[in-house]
Amino acid sequence: MNAVIVVIVAGIVLLALIAIIVGVVDSAQAPRRRMLAAERRARWEATRTYEFEPALLDDPWDDD
Repeated sequence: MNAVIVVIVAGIVLLALIAIIVGVVDSAQAPRRRMLAAERRARWEATRTYEFEPALLDDPWDDD
């Protein structure tokens, strides 16, 4: 019975350590990922400027 408790506690400690390591690595890489996402979004918006220009969205034949 004692061995089972030790294994359970060791598993919980291991999961906590893994969570801490993942959090630290993620926070260290977050600025790089944000910059990459901003660049990708800018490229995506550059190819779809017509969707964001209000003058082109106004349909003179719209009877709604």
